[in-house]
Amino acid sequence: MRSAARPASLLLALAALGSGLATAQKLNPAHWEITAERPVVRPGTKLLIKAAVRLDAGWHMYSLTTPKGGGLPLVLSVVPSPPITKTRLFQPKPVRKMDPAFGVETETYEGEPVFYIAAEVAADAPTGPVELTTNVKYSVCRDTVCLPPRKVAAPVPITIDPKAPAEASQVPVDYIEATIANPATLPGSPVGIPSARPVSPASPDGLPTFLLVAFGAGLAAIFTPCVFPMIPITLSFFLNREGVTRAESLKQAAVFCLGIVVLFTGIGVALAAAVGPFAVVQLAANPWVNAFIAAIFLAFGLSLLGAFEITMPSALVNRMNRASERGGIAGSLLMGLTFSLTSFACVGPFVGTLLAASVQQGGVQPVLGMAVFAAGLAAPFFLLALFPAYLKKLPRSGGWLVRVKVVLGFVVLAAMLKYLSSIDQVLQWNILTRERFLAFWIVLFALPGLYLLGFLRLEGIDRDAPMGVARTLIGAAFLVFAVSLLPGMFGRSLGELDAYVPLAVSGAGPVGASGEPQGGTTWLKNQYREALTTAREQNKLVFVSFTGYACTNCHWMKANMFPRPEIAAAFKNFVTVELYTDGTDAASEENQKLQESRFSTVAIPFYAIMTPDERVVASWAGLQRDPAQFLAFLNSK
Repeated sequence: MRSAARPASLLLALAALGSGLATAQKLNPAHWEITAERPVVRPGTKLLIKAAVRLDAGWHMYSLTTPKGGGLPLVLSVVPSPPITKTRLFQPKPVRKMDPAFGVETETYEGEPVFYIAAEVAADAPTGPVELTTNVKYSVCRDTVCLPPRKVAAPVPITIDPKAPAEASQVPVDYIEATIANPATLPGSPVGIPSARPVSPASPDGLPTFLLVAFGAGLAAIFTPCVFPMIPITLSFFLNREGVTRAESLKQAAVFCLGIVVLFTGIGVALAAAVGPFAVVQLAANPWVNAFIAAIFLAFGLSLLGAFEITMPSALVNRMNRASERGGIAGSLLMGLTFSLTSFACVGPFVGTLLAASVQQGGVQPVLGMAVFAAGLAAPFFLLALFPAYLKKLPRSGGWLVRVKVVLGFVVLAAMLKYLSSIDQVLQWNILTRERFLAFWIVLFALPGLYLLGFLRLEGIDRDAPMGVARTLIGAAFLVFAVSLLPGMFGRSLGELDAYVPLAVSGAGPVGASGEPQGGTTWLKNQYREALTTAREQNKLVFVSFTGYACTNCHWMKANMFPRPEIAAAFKNFVTVELYTDGTDAASEENQKLQESRFSTVAIPFYAIMTPDERVVASWAGLQRDPAQFLAFLNSK
């Protein structure tokens, strides 16, 4: 998928692959042997072609029928030839399971699977030797890395002889015919053979981390002015109803929580259906999408600061509230939906952030993110219904809730700048530079610190109110964070934050005191052919970085991996070129086509080592935090 923008840079941590990955990328982990079961066949009978593959340990490939978006399906065909009238494909039963990296079910094989092509020989086929050609296109994966697709063209010599036995070879009984729905055409293959684009998977710990963040956001949303005061009121409604047993009250509370989960999960389902599995690739860099998200965050931020109040349409809320008063399971479910709608003004910033992160990964992630967020939001209601005595220990609503609201308003406005920055970088306006971006952030994070310490007069803090220890420490933490951003204005590295902050230069990484890129690496920008020419003249390999203006993982690699001394030293052995694929210019479009045609992926970041004649030596998909692993990749020869 195109963008890797996500909280805490969650995508594609590849450290577990081991030092042997670079060698495996140069070699081919799949070894094919394609032969005819009976090389002498009779006209009008069936020819069975056996395609056997041996996969190296730890590698797997996808079936002929793996679902769309779940890896590159195997493509197997016979080049059209006069003796052959029709072909059918058969495969052994694959291992089908949900792959959290892709977010869909996949069908895979390991070990030594065997596939069959059942070809019908024409009744009037001329006698004599014939050489058929089979085409195979496949991709092999290991852990979180999928090697670029490979093509194999294997000759299959047969002899057509009217005296050959009439009995033809049979496909094993436990095999499944591969019926391909909505097939695309593979260039050079007959119609009806599937082709697909592989999608770079997330790291195995990426999805759990994202879901943990989503659950934490749901819990944090409890402590907002729209939600927290509703806890005792809502639970009293369930626990103090006359003529209703405690077990029934708990059941109603569970259904109420289900209503919360249903609403927010529905939002995720609608979003996933609207953007589709491949359209999400474009969203992270789309200026209109980022402008819409920025506008939403601006409205929420100003609302939380007290500029105006955001409320759901009263007619909708009143209608659902009246329906919920009917009682029973349906009433409790509707009450949960009504609660969700009325709380949206405060939980909207949490929801918007999660959706913006999940939509860029696609699959079922928006659905899972919203479901887990809603579970976190609803969990305290149900737990307090189980143990109502703890209601008395909850802090009372008061000025602290207003302070949470004001502080959250400043944080939401700071988050808005990330989306404005994406617009600025993709359109290459260079208005919101690194220095200006950080200046905004320093102010927006200093203001809540000053507010909590009593220096900024906004609602929620009385002039004569005593300042507690917690408020003092939180206010000081905001000021410390704001001050820690100052070195970044002068091109210094900010570590993990560099993924979300504009780079100091257009090349790779922040600049040093001299103004040159750290590490001294010189990068060509959008000059692929020039890089090949230079590499040919200097007898070097080419390091190609498919990157993006709005790609947070790309920013992290440029700021934290590329400037490392050992990595920068390795780059001196290459002609290095950056190819941006998420801009609105013609160069980005050409770079995108190049990446898609050569590597069958549009995921960024994506790195390739190539010879001057464009032979791929090795490739690497996604973020890598382990310098040793990335250095091993750079040392691939």
